[in-house]
Amino acid sequence: MILQALVKHYENLADAGKVSKGWCQAKVSYAVNLSRDGEITGIVSLKQEEERGKKKVLVPPPMMVPEMVTRGRRVSANFLCDNSQYILGIDADGTGQRVLECFQAAKKRHLSLLKDVKGDMARAVRLYFENWKPEQATECQAVKEAWEDLTDGGNLIFCMGTDYAQDDGYIREAWETAGNGSEEAQIGVCLVTGKRSEISRTHKAIKGVPGAQPSGAILVAFNAPAFESYGKEQSYNAPVGKYAEFAYTTALNYLLSQRKYAFQIGDSMVVFWAESGEEAYQETFCLSVNPPDNQEEIRGLFENLQKHRAIRLNNLELNPEQKFYILGLAPNAARLSVRFFYQDSFGRILENIAGHYQRMKIVRPSWEKREYLGVWGMLYETINQKSKEKTPVPNMAAMVLQAILSGGRYPASLYTDTLIRVRAEQGTVTWGRAGIIKAYLIRNCGLERGEDYMGLMEDNRDPAYLSGRLFAVLESIQMDANPGINATIRDRYFNSACAAPASVFPVLIKLKNSHMKKLEREKGSSKRYYEQVLTAIMGNLEEFPKRLSLEEQGRFILGYYHQMQKRFEKREDK
Repeated sequence: MILQALVKHYENLADAGKVSKGWCQAKVSYAVNLSRDGEITGIVSLKQEEERGKKKVLVPPPMMVPEMVTRGRRVSANFLCDNSQYILGIDADGTGQRVLECFQAAKKRHLSLLKDVKGDMARAVRLYFENWKPEQATECQAVKEAWEDLTDGGNLIFCMGTDYAQDDGYIREAWETAGNGSEEAQIGVCLVTGKRSEISRTHKAIKGVPGAQPSGAILVAFNAPAFESYGKEQSYNAPVGKYAEFAYTTALNYLLSQRKYAFQIGDSMVVFWAESGEEAYQETFCLSVNPPDNQEEIRGLFENLQKHRAIRLNNLELNPEQKFYILGLAPNAARLSVRFFYQDSFGRILENIAGHYQRMKIVRPSWEKREYLGVWGMLYETINQKSKEKTPVPNMAAMVLQAILSGGRYPASLYTDTLIRVRAEQGTVTWGRAGIIKAYLIRNCGLERGEDYMGLMEDNRDPAYLSGRLFAVLESIQMDANPGINATIRDRYFNSACAAPASVFPVLIKLKNSHMKKLEREKGSSKRYYEQVLTAIMGNLEEFPKRLSLEEQGRFILGYYHQMQKRFEKREDK
């Protein structure tokens, strides 16, 4: 299913001229500038400045180059684009036996492919490989000055001034005519297309998944006896034809290279695409899952969806019946793990996302302008903000996204991790954490009248909810009686009150009495207001619960949060 969807996407990309057979995108760090006689005249850095968070870093840009080989540990050269071992015959330690073998493999391949090719560029590359001596690399001033950069593992290409070798017309024609080499053919039925074709023994590496090997990782591969069925080695026990193998790997590498339509969540890299190949669907999905700070556009999108009006983005009408795919990939040594794969109509996916935001909807502080908290924002609420590595639990991140997309139950770890963070920070309940708790209780626990839990419910008689409200009122009384106090009852008693109210509230009620006496002397109106609120809450609370379950603790936190938000609303002095 995954491979079939990717092959279809490749065909859409090919029709649009974004990919072509025999070519792929690779990140290129430097260009080796050649003279017409094949001598190195300089090293050109191709790295571009890019913002990563609050920093600006230099990153190699993706370029279209001849299709690269999958070599693993064996010596196998690429054409026109490779690392310093193959292009220059050097590495960080100099020139060793294996490095020389790599250079000789590259030399053999380039001289063979460019043997009869016309043009100055082809001639320069031929002369370079015929005359370059890796043992004498230190005598070349340009290579010596950039030695450390050249040998950092990045890809190198050839150029003559501003012209790149892979863009030369004569070289392109020669490459496309020769192809990318061939292996000993084995014919079988391709599990993707269902047609008889030559089966690919090895599959091209997938690049762009953080945490995987820099050279790329394999999605389909079997290289141990335990994985071989009926003696079928390599990938012959999952037969994928040469065309399907090239198509799915090319499409997936293209998707991962388009960073604006891919994002990392936990340890997973998520890519997504529409069956039609139109980028407007990708852009809309990205906006809905991770809304920007300015949320006017996404608010209008969900309003149109709710009112059954046409879904538009940038004046382009989107088809809600369009099939849409979301794929989550995680690194696993030399291979990739599929965290999840979800497909559905685009309209239904947006409806599930809108339903999630409706469950998350809750009263917000006046300074909070965001209405929608994206997936990453949710996960951020479960992280220790003081830790060096602010990353959520890896597997949970993928499960949360899948639950949102499918409209299914949230993973229990999302709820428990949120409670743990509230306890660890002595009752710090942000609007994001309150929203997560509310959404989980509605979807997983069948919380009744969930829509009313957006704000304070004064007629709610749930003991856990009332206990949370009461704790918030007692804290407010303490803060009003002692302005500027550094620590409140929340810092000392919140966790105990949330888990075992009956053991804590009698102490807090006694403490409250002294605070009320102080308010009576200084703020009589505040004392009367708090007496009314306390009477209303405790009149509905027959007794303090001895123990609260995890679900009840969530309702306690909601009651506390709602009551504290009510405190900041403007009250009339009666």
